[in-house]
Amino acid sequence: MKLHAFYLSVFFAVSTRVLPAQPANPAVLKSEFIYEQAPFPECHASTIAETPQGLMTAWFGGTRERHPDVGIWVSSATKSGWTTPVEVATGVQADGKRLPCWNPVLFQVPKGELLLFYKVGPSPSTWWGMLKRSTDGGKSWSAAERLPDGIAGPIKNKPVLLPSGVLLCPSSSEDHNWRVHFEQTSDWGKTWQRTEAINDGVNDGAIQPSILFHPGGQLQALCRSQRTGFIAETWSTDGGKSWSPLQKTTLPNPNSGTDAVTLADGRQVLVYNPVSPTPGKSGGPRTPLEVAISSDGKTWKTLAVLENTPGEYSYPAVIQTADGLLQITYTWKRQRIRHVVVDPKKVS
Repeated sequence: MKLHAFYLSVFFAVSTRVLPAQPANPAVLKSEFIYEQAPFPECHASTIAETPQGLMTAWFGGTRERHPDVGIWVSSATKSGWTTPVEVATGVQADGKRLPCWNPVLFQVPKGELLLFYKVGPSPSTWWGMLKRSTDGGKSWSAAERLPDGIAGPIKNKPVLLPSGVLLCPSSSEDHNWRVHFEQTSDWGKTWQRTEAINDGVNDGAIQPSILFHPGGQLQALCRSQRTGFIAETWSTDGGKSWSPLQKTTLPNPNSGTDAVTLADGRQVLVYNPVSPTPGKSGGPRTPLEVAISSDGKTWKTLAVLENTPGEYSYPAVIQTADGLLQITYTWKRQRIRHVVVDPKKVS
């Protein structure tokens, strides 16, 4: 009896043991949830932008991914915290049928509108691109515009503004294998051009690129890879009109979304799950979630670990704000959106 009680006490001690806290990282200045409660159980695919009124985030939320009630929700940062989430776009069609929304992407036009790109459709293989505009930092929005056939808009990650004034949108398609392409607009989404897919997706399936700037006008795009187990990259020397064949990098990728940004000082920042896929599968755990930094887009060093406990921490979005800090949002266990502020100058 005493021996039985001893084993029970050991089991209880082990099963209730509090794991040691993650060591504080000097580069992480703030970590918070955008909201604690919301009228939807699941969320995913956040985006963030700096507007003249402050930071704004968006994501899709609803019963679950692919459910018809999934809409696009937004929240703005104020001095007292983030505003209560508000739904600003749904997939309701003219006949009353409702379809799910997907992957919002915010972009603040310099001295102009705040653009909200998103997708509507039953699945990523059948969705189409949509666009809304705001002239007051996201307090109110225009009627939804459907993008031209074949134009999806930025598929997950933010577009970049080229020196020529062209807005270059990193995009991809899933209707016939996973293929990367790029779209361009010189009038903020009124007219469009797009490249052909840069891969056939048979053995090099990839989606969701993010675009980085390099000296001499070179562009680099980092992409989510379907099967290789590593982030894929492609390069352009003509402003995104043509791109090199996809190549495997040294950065592990468990078939999970990433995002990247070029800093004002020319360094590159990547937010990703540095995880090798599970053997025999195309994916793997979406934890840990880390921020990496590089001077050349090829050799990377960890800047901060955002999450390292069991769970899904995924689909990051990252921008650098005017104060030089990194503003990052990501999915936290599909239940909430987390916002983290990182100082890129505090590299250990």
